[in-house]
Amino acid sequence: MTVTLYGIPNCDTVKKARKWLDAQGIDYAFHDYKKAGADPDKLKAWVAEAGWEKVLNRAGTTFRKLPEADKADLDAAKAVAVMEANPSCIKRPVVEHPGGLLVGFKEAEWQAALG
Repeated sequence: MTVTLYGIPNCDTVKKARKWLDAQGIDYAFHDYKKAGADPDKLKAWVAEAGWEKVLNRAGTTFRKLPEADKADLDAAKAVAVMEANPSCIKRPVVEHPGGLLVGFKEAEWQAALG
């Protein structure tokens, strides 16, 4: 099985997820938001599948530092625009795998989906 892991290399949660995938022997391609950006079509697909509330990281420093106008009246379209402009606002990691999508790293959830 090959999966695609989206994230930022220095993120602690992404590091844990990569270590877990390596330990399970799961091959993955890594998409670095800092180098490759965030594809708006992918963001729209993730939001359609998981909901913008799950994909948008509202707890992070980047989101908290945004102007109030950017944080107000959020909906799916506005959340996608915020994440496209600020990839650090995307919950990390996101994993696309043959069975679907994982958002964030919860070992039990990953084991059930990928194990």
